[in-house]
Amino acid sequence: MTVTEEETVAVLYEERDGIAYVTLNRPQAMNAINMRMLDELEKIAETIRSHDTVKAAIVRGSGGRAFSAGADLKELQRENMMDDAGKHLIFSARLRDALTSVEQIPVPVVAVIEGYAFAGGLELALCCDVIICASDAQISDQHANRNLIAGGGGTQRLPRRIGIQRAMELLFTGRRLTGDEAVAYGIALLAVPSVELDAEVERFVEQFRSKSRVGLSYMKELVKRGMELPLREGLDLERLLVQEYFSCFPDAKGGVQAFNASRPGA
Repeated sequence: MTVTEEETVAVLYEERDGIAYVTLNRPQAMNAINMRMLDELEKIAETIRSHDTVKAAIVRGSGGRAFSAGADLKELQRENMMDDAGKHLIFSARLRDALTSVEQIPVPVVAVIEGYAFAGGLELALCCDVIICASDAQISDQHANRNLIAGGGGTQRLPRRIGIQRAMELLFTGRRLTGDEAVAYGIALLAVPSVELDAEVERFVEQFRSKSRVGLSYMKELVKRGMELPLREGLDLERLLVQEYFSCFPDAKGGVQAFNASRPGA
């Protein structure tokens, strides 16, 4: 019996040894983002939030051809979302909320890009804390090439990551970057040959397995919130949350005690 797309899971989820593996699972559509995928992404984000054994998450696309080619334009047209303002506003709200839920996962989130990351696919990757990509990946906003405007956070998150001038160039032109160019632009952290990608990702996330989940969560919150504050307010926030961490969680005291125990003569 043939399994229809409606019967398949749009996003696969697995936890292994403290790492959450999140895989966009519409390879026949180059992992294009539809309403079902958004619903499942939001549920998975909540799952990670509630599982305190998870130290980091990896988000990638299935099939090897694309991380995600962007929003499913066929669904937008089929559901008349371009002409019906109410339907489009519902979709854009779901897109905003689901991608924000990924951004707010309280542990480090790594986007792994091989193949294409276009438009909404790039916008999803920008919700992740770190991007690791294949050197030959193709990364682009693409909206301007279809007479569209980024509506999944691209106009807001891209300039925050790489600066206004470079972001405007990419938004205005729809130019494609290779993985190596994406690193040079500050979009991605690392680019490696495709055959080395999986091993590099595993080496990277291995660093988090021994860390305090609570500590990682506090650091992520401080960085995210601090970027929206003047420096003095950010410093005050840091001071207060560090004290809260020391007061409420044993991880910090355990770390200090372990350090001192390892250096008895210091």
